[in-house]
Amino acid sequence: MKKIILNGRVGCGKTTLTQALKGEKLHYHKTQYINHYDAVIDTPGEYAEIKELARALILYSYEADVIGLMASSMEDYSLYSPNIASLATRPVIGIVTQIDRPGARPDWAELFLRNAGCKDIFFVSAKTGEGIQELLDYLRDE
Repeated sequence: MKKIILNGRVGCGKTTLTQALKGEKLHYHKTQYINHYDAVIDTPGEYAEIKELARALILYSYEADVIGLMASSMEDYSLYSPNIASLATRPVIGIVTQIDRPGARPDWAELFLRNAGCKDIFFVSAKTGEGIQELLDYLRDE
């Protein structure tokens, strides 16, 4: 299985997605530091939001096979610079989260990720399980 690093702002669902990918019961847990699991590297949202901390994401991305840029369907603006995926030395995928929430705008989140340079985009709900299998299948493909 490919190892993925999950990047995104605070509250976009990185830790919840990690739990869903591992088949665990969902429970809230604030990520305080970078966590390594078998196939997932879960990162604090502050690392993506604060320029001085973002360097750690670059370093840890070298331990992953795939970089996952995440955007919640509830976000009003993009965290990612245009075409930032072109700077990566690994495949970069987009993951749209919280697609099941009332008022969700997965089309906006998809637009943010496409503008960042993501070609493959997965729409997921850790709560309902929608899209989780497709993401797991992608990570299992060799």
